[in-house]
Amino acid sequence: MSNANVQANLSNLARYQNNFLKEVEANVEEGHMVKMCMQCGVCAGSCPFGPDWEHSPQKIFMMIRAGKRDEVLGSDSMFMCTSCYNCIVRCPRQLPITHIMHGLANYAHRIGMAPKGQPTRQFATLFWNNLVKKGRVNELTLTLGHYFTNGLVSGIKTALGMQSIGLGLFMAKRLNPMEIFGGHGVKDLKGFHAIVAKAKEIEDRKKGFTA
Repeated sequence: MSNANVQANLSNLARYQNNFLKEVEANVEEGHMVKMCMQCGVCAGSCPFGPDWEHSPQKIFMMIRAGKRDEVLGSDSMFMCTSCYNCIVRCPRQLPITHIMHGLANYAHRIGMAPKGQPTRQFATLFWNNLVKKGRVNELTLTLGHYFTNGLVSGIKTALGMQSIGLGLFMAKRLNPMEIFGGHGVKDLKGFHAIVAKAKEIEDRKKGFTA
């Protein structure tokens, strides 16, 4: 966890004086709706991951109201959401469950509480870093970065296992090996970075992040 993450985490701990529900309401998208959950379990029964994950949305919301901050923010479950929206469609109170789950994942990531090594989080971070570098995703470096996330040996094995697909993409002119040297980007890269920086500034200010 970086120093900025630690400071943000400790700051919010002090600010909300262990009232985790208030912290969620202030920092998580649609977080104010958590208290409307009546624990019917329809979301858990509607989710494709229902029986396979440790904390369904129903459990997450109950844990938030019980003040189980570390357990919630360290949970893998928010990152498992596939945005199928079954839960929202079927919720008798029409809670924006998908938005809350993604908001919790984002908040946990920003304050350094998200579980380490979580694959969805790893790929999302890799994708974002790849995108902001030149304003467009470099498919080749993104793929290689993903392959080698777990080390050199694992990356080589994965790359070799995908060589037939890579060759097919190359023959179809959908893969350019020269992209590894930088690749294409947006015309106004400086302007793009300014937009991203401004958006981050606005979001940080809205959520109280000073780092």
